Amino acid sequence: MLLPADTPPAIADALGYLQHHLQELTEHQNASEHVINNTLVGLTAQIQQLTQLMTGPAPAPTVAPPPSPPPVNPPFPVPSALTKQRTRPKLPSLPDFSSERTSGRAFLNSCTLYLCLAPEQFSCDEEKIFWTLAFFKDGRATRWSENLFRQEADTGVFPIQSWADFE
Repeated sequence: MLLPADTPPAIADALGYLQHHLQELTEHQNASEHVINNTLVGLTAQIQQLTQLMTGPAPAPTVAPPPSPPPVNPPFPVPSALTKQRTRPKLPSLPDFSSERTSGRAFLNSCTLYLCLAPEQFSCDEEKIFWTLAFFKDGRATRWSENLFRQEADTGVFPIQSWADFE
């Protein structure tokens, strides 16, 4: 593309950069279309074979599927979590919190350990807090938990907004 002679260099560079990326995207789209077209040809041949098998006793002629196209590398890295599955050890459930001050730190450490080992089970801090409060079933811990839920009922907002505040 020809630019006017008085085009600032920064604009010319930006346009060159955009043209380069547009070309890369076009090439990627063309490769994707090629893969889709080859897949459609193969599927059409398989549908024809199935139709012939269903409509007549004569054996259907064998149609060779098209050759597999070369794999198209995505223009972005695929996270390793998507490419291989890893099994995790089964985590034990936490014991109920007894509301004893001497066991408070140990209980919180157990919660933190669980949250670190199974982060996929919690989408936000609120879920972490509610999950932990589910173990507050005795004495002062129960009363404190009930008070939090009463405050939420009164104000429409849960009084603890982050895991850090909860800790």
